[in-house]
Amino acid sequence: MNPAPAPLRLAPEVAGALAAGRPVVALESTIISHGFPWPDNLAMARSVEADLRAAGAVPATVAVLEGRLCVGLSAAETEALARVRGLPKLSRADLAPCLATGGSGATTVAATMIGAHLAGIEVFATGGIGGVHRGASETFDISADLRELAQTPVTVVAAGAKAILDLPKTLEALETLGVPVIAVGQDAFPAFWARTSGLAAPLRLDDPAAIAAAHRMRRALGLPGGQLVANPVPAADEIPLDRLAPLIAQAEAEAREAGIAGKAVTPFLLARLDALSGGATRAANRALVRANARLAAAIAGELAASRPVPGAAAIVPGRPAS
Repeated sequence: MNPAPAPLRLAPEVAGALAAGRPVVALESTIISHGFPWPDNLAMARSVEADLRAAGAVPATVAVLEGRLCVGLSAAETEALARVRGLPKLSRADLAPCLATGGSGATTVAATMIGAHLAGIEVFATGGIGGVHRGASETFDISADLRELAQTPVTVVAAGAKAILDLPKTLEALETLGVPVIAVGQDAFPAFWARTSGLAAPLRLDDPAAIAAAHRMRRALGLPGGQLVANPVPAADEIPLDRLAPLIAQAEAEAREAGIAGKAVTPFLLARLDALSGGATRAANRALVRANARLAAAIAGELAASRPVPGAAAIVPGRPAS
């Protein structure tokens, strides 16, 4: 018995771009619903979509709306998503139950990768991935984003992993899972708001064409999973780790005192850091998301340029085209 098809809804612009072989870049919806307060979240979402279009790519924000996995949102849907409070965060474990019960939710990195792959989108731009949380040896709090990168063939462009995480353990976990971690423009692994974490990145590729070629090579080798492209925050918007570290420590202490755990930890810490930094983390977050979108558009453009023209006759090597 064949399984029922996923309740996938592609926006007309996204469907048309995919059918024509044009570059498309997926975007997550949790960054809108949980990453920024209203109305900054709507302004950020619109600016990122505008950046992608200016770079020649079609934006495809992923979210679950009333039991449908939507890839590409209308302007009205994006605004509604930005206004709503208390929307569930959906990762791999939550996605199917939410769809099956007709629910709605914002997709995390892992769930966005699933939606992008189902739609045939190979590149996804976000802020930072989840990873191994501090104290994970006791809590076992490790983001599903890491395993998703190991099994879903999507190139994810991010400013590394969020600086609130245990970055050395996150890199170790990615290595164990066989996920390529590729720094862009530097040898150091970036730390979200900071350009460097003090850790060496396993790989470095500065050219979008080379990153696209690495993506294609994984597919040619039959390797599962995608790759993490670590793009540092623009220098003008960086918050160095020596300034961030005491703020993160204070926010973490407040979270422990309040008994905050699980999926609520990251939104709480991001909100507290925004307040403690006087809005500097929010400004840096906005800048790095936009920079990641522009790089993702360039990678998607390289991948689109290497695909056969839709409807063109196949040419067999060594045999003249008819």
